[in-house]
Amino acid sequence: MVRLVCVIIGYLFGLFQTGYLYGKMQHVDIRKMGSGNAGSTNALRVLGVKAGAITFFGDFMKCILAIVLVRVLFKGSHSDMLPLLSLYAGIGATLGHNFPFYLKFKGGKGIAVLAGLLVATNIWMTLICLIAFVAVVYFTRYISAGSLLVAFLFALQVIIYGAMGVFHLAGNLQLEMDILAILVMALAWYRHRANIQRLLTGTENKFSFKKKS
Repeated sequence: MVRLVCVIIGYLFGLFQTGYLYGKMQHVDIRKMGSGNAGSTNALRVLGVKAGAITFFGDFMKCILAIVLVRVLFKGSHSDMLPLLSLYAGIGATLGHNFPFYLKFKGGKGIAVLAGLLVATNIWMTLICLIAFVAVVYFTRYISAGSLLVAFLFALQVIIYGAMGVFHLAGNLQLEMDILAILVMALAWYRHRANIQRLLTGTENKFSFKKKS
């Protein structure tokens, strides 16, 4: 039951669609422009650097806040499994971001939310993923490729760090966390399925470092 509560908490936070709301303030429905999703990458391409940064920060913070709330609520009763419950909250935030019911389940792709989940999980995992993302985007100009790599590295590092005892979870709980991390990766890759197809065919849009007005 506590796991479901954490998912619901995360989902409610995830419903705050930063890109969509910012776009509405500019009299634009971001879901009808560019790639058609409400995430930070599309906000960056459609509305510029400022919009992209604001969208990323908002989507990043809603995951952080959901996890903070879960830790505050359950630190006394479930202190032995807080990393796992935090991951459930992160998954909930991702689902709320990707599939907001009030926008006909048409949201973003969850990478900014994943960034928040990374920071809340482990700082060294975050640094490794950040370096990998920047390197891939810099050399390939494909934000989607960097995002896919980050999702993979997140799952891989949860498994490795868990085996090292970093999260201090009992064996069955660590296995559960490993499975959830793989699900996070699978969801990110699923949301990027069109990007994957374009990467394979060489038709994916490349990111331009030119500043937009």
